[in-house]
Amino acid sequence: MKKGMIAVFSTVAGAAAGMAAGAGAVGKKTMAEVQRQKGLADKHLALYLMMNQWVKIKQENKSIPEYLERNGYKEVAVYGMNYAGETLYNELDGSGVKVKYAIDRNADQKYADVDVISPEADLPDVDAIIVTAITFFDEIEEKLAEKISCPILSLEDILYEA
Repeated sequence: MKKGMIAVFSTVAGAAAGMAAGAGAVGKKTMAEVQRQKGLADKHLALYLMMNQWVKIKQENKSIPEYLERNGYKEVAVYGMNYAGETLYNELDGSGVKVKYAIDRNADQKYADVDVISPEADLPDVDAIIVTAITFFDEIEEKLAEKISCPILSLEDILYEA
């Protein structure tokens, strides 16, 4: 009889331990997903606020090309060819500021009216590189600064200084 009770107790204890371990693993996975989702939300909020600032400077009859020309940047590269990068390219197209090339981690998957090269490639000389991936600006700036000596500008900073 004692053997039976011990077996039942062992089974229950083992099941409880298994459930606790499983719950811990699920909790870890869920927490990682929550953190990933929060990171995406923070990134999209930053992009929204930046694009809102872009609209504001347009409403004030200011422009990015004017800002760049005023600061002596006539030939630039655009880092990041998603929404903000494409919009920046379109705003600079036909202005006094030429986009010589774009830089993107997924260069082989990007289609644009300008050459898109990988950040690992040799970067041709330009007056400045404008980084549109604002949430990763510090890391991007650090890597680019090892390869090229021109100023590396954040699109966000340009929009607040324009």
